[in-house]
Amino acid sequence: MKKIVLLILLGTFCLAACEPEVGSPAWCEKMDKTSKADWTANQAADYMKYCVLEQERH
Repeated sequence: MKKIVLLILLGTFCLAACEPEVGSPAWCEKMDKTSKADWTANQAADYMKYCVLEQERH
């Protein structure tokens, strides 16, 4: 049983490591392709902060 839990945890960490960093151009592009209905409140706030407001400054 412990081995199964360990394998699940390792798999989760490996998949999480493949996600682009929040606020990176790759993350903004991924969010653009994701349905806005599927966004969490935190993702929407981060998108506004990093992908909309940051681009306006540059």
